Amino acid sequence: MPYDFLYDLSKLPRTFFKELIRVAYNSGLHRRAGTVAKNLVSMFKIEKITGLNINNAISLVEDLIDIESANLLFKDDFKNAKRKVLLLPHCSRKYMDSRCKASFDPSIPSYFCNKCSEDCLINKASQIGLELGYDVYVIPGGSCVEKILRRGYDAVVGVACGMELKLGLRIIRKLGIPGQGIFLLKNGCANTKFDIGQLKKVLEGD
Repeated sequence: MPYDFLYDLSKLPRTFFKELIRVAYNSGLHRRAGTVAKNLVSMFKIEKITGLNINNAISLVEDLIDIESANLLFKDDFKNAKRKVLLLPHCSRKYMDSRCKASFDPSIPSYFCNKCSEDCLINKASQIGLELGYDVYVIPGGSCVEKILRRGYDAVVGVACGMELKLGLRIIRKLGIPGQGIFLLKNGCANTKFDIGQLKKVLEGD
């Protein structure tokens, strides 16, 4: 399930995310993730930039570290997989009402982008995924992830907040499927954001 607080990491410097990846490489990190998270929160003044309280900021960074560590663990198997799927969050659509012309299949459930808005983040991400050979689903939540993955996929890229990604991590471990997680820079029920450049690199296997 999603966080019970809102965050926006889009104003954090790129050096924060580079440092995040660096510390994720550190062996034995899981034994001191809390200390590392506290240090990162302090170093990059995350409380001040995001407006989060200290506990929420640390929890958020701990989840970021967990996701990056899992990405590193699964990276090679992910790159070698054949049939891949991209799962995008419906809350990143430009419109959350009838102005969005995505078709919806309740049997999955999933939206499928119909390219109604050129500047829609989901439109851009869907096009990149399809061009690179991914099946693309725009999903309303994590409850449908396992059902989609059981359609015969060998690997998955998921875009979501940390708690949803950690739920997805449990599912792919259960199914024995490698995955890569892209963390939402801004969460919420609508107008959520993620780094489209980062997503493209992951989809390309960089």
